[in-house]
Amino acid sequence: MNKFKSLFSYFSKAELALWISSVALIVVSFCIFDRSSYLILAASVIGATSLIFNAKGNAVGQILMVIFSVLYGIVSFSFAYYGEMITYLGMTAPIAVLAVISWLKNPYQGNRAEVKVNTLTKKEIFFMIFLTVFVTAVFYFILKAFHTANLIPSTISVTTSFLAAYLTFRRSAFFALAYAANDIVLIVLWILAAIENISYLSMIICFVMFLINDLYGFISWSKMKKRQSVSDTEQ
Repeated sequence: MNKFKSLFSYFSKAELALWISSVALIVVSFCIFDRSSYLILAASVIGATSLIFNAKGNAVGQILMVIFSVLYGIVSFSFAYYGEMITYLGMTAPIAVLAVISWLKNPYQGNRAEVKVNTLTKKEIFFMIFLTVFVTAVFYFILKAFHTANLIPSTISVTTSFLAAYLTFRRSAFFALAYAANDIVLIVLWILAAIENISYLSMIICFVMFLINDLYGFISWSKMKKRQSVSDTEQ
């Protein structure tokens, strides 16, 4: 009971409200539009929960992201979104594992519940951009060979997913903005899927909530970075 109370006291009232409303909308949309694909429901709830931990800079969020990536990859396979499947199973999940290690190795002042926010150098930014262009080009031809549904949006999703995963691993506050961009692409992808199968409307609701959570995550990390900088300067 004490651990349960401490977990809730760890989050602010606004964060709890965001998480509860996200999960509630996901469940309601599932009950209205789906009521059968429990894998989608599980992936959505786990994903929303991972984001609220990510916003705090807590490695638990990345552990949950690994689980979400596996479930989401399976869901994507069901609609022939091979780009999403390959991206999340072959890229996002493995990098999330590396991010767990990176975040745990770089706690802020020994506090494993909060990662030390990092700032990328100009040299690394150029390297990241080059790597992103290369990964996008390679995946375009792979996805084309697999006859991936909605090829162009799927390829753009690879770009935003890779940027988000890389920035997460490198502990940059901008990872949340990259994930927000990815959320927008995924909203478009699942709208196209929902045109053919209305049950996928629950995925649209899921990523709309993810978008809101990721935008909050960027705000949270920006404040966290500022607070850490001030604290380091005072010491």
